[in-house]
Amino acid sequence: MLESWNDGPTKTAIVDFVRRVTSQGPDFVAPEARVAVFDNDGTLWCEKPMYIQLDFLLRRFKEQAEDDPSLRDQQPYKAAYSGDLQWLGDAVTKHYQGDDTDLKPLMGAILRAHHEITVEEHADRVSAFFAEATHPTLGRPYTSCGYTPMVELLRYLESNGFMCYIVSGGGRDFMRPVTHALYGIPPDRVVGSSVGLVFRDGHLYTTDQPEFLDDGPIKPVRLWSRIGRRPILAAGNSNGDIEMLEFSRGLRLLVLHDDSDREFDYTAGAEKSLELAASDDWTVVSMKNDWTTVFGD
Repeated sequence: MLESWNDGPTKTAIVDFVRRVTSQGPDFVAPEARVAVFDNDGTLWCEKPMYIQLDFLLRRFKEQAEDDPSLRDQQPYKAAYSGDLQWLGDAVTKHYQGDDTDLKPLMGAILRAHHEITVEEHADRVSAFFAEATHPTLGRPYTSCGYTPMVELLRYLESNGFMCYIVSGGGRDFMRPVTHALYGIPPDRVVGSSVGLVFRDGHLYTTDQPEFLDDGPIKPVRLWSRIGRRPILAAGNSNGDIEMLEFSRGLRLLVLHDDSDREFDYTAGAEKSLELAASDDWTVVSMKNDWTTVFGD
């Protein structure tokens, strides 16, 4: 049970909460209402030096810039073509700090990157990426960049009658091909950002039109529309997870990246969530102090 978690206040808070909601008494919650939701990037797997999905998109942007030289002076193609990972990572961090100057051109490029293909072809591209891509600084396959303690938490909750969902700002159709292998979460329990789809000639095709950016206040809206129950446990790590954690009626977990030796040490993009954790009594999960290991081998 939670073997990769150090004994201490955080592990105790989790175990005590699960005991209370699964035992007869004033806090008991029926199994059908034991819903737990987890952000993905930075909560279940690495998000630095950039989101894993951004690496997938970066490769596509570079291909497009190689085919069309006129794109090489425009962001984000310029960053992709020159290998400027800093620009891509900063664009997302600035978004969580309230500045969408760089996010707007990035989102436009994302929508154009993989449109007019079938959903099966898109899944094949994602699977091919994960079959060969490795983390740029950790040197690990991306499929080995999931956090072992969080996967243990998923299994622990499931063994106590919880239904666990991923509710992420990442692309729904980027996550679905790998979430079962990485976390044991099937595609139907993945809620994420998405583009519009059209049905034509017996196939579903992607478009370049946005459907949902599953972030911030949209997260509780999307999880309610998909799940139909208010979660009693929510886990996140950034300002984009605040509303999802606030919507949870029970235990709120905020993963703190404070381990530069085994992963990364940063709070950029999580400043507001850390303030709320302190004022609203959320449970902060310290990678450095609460986890005996970060990655499984």
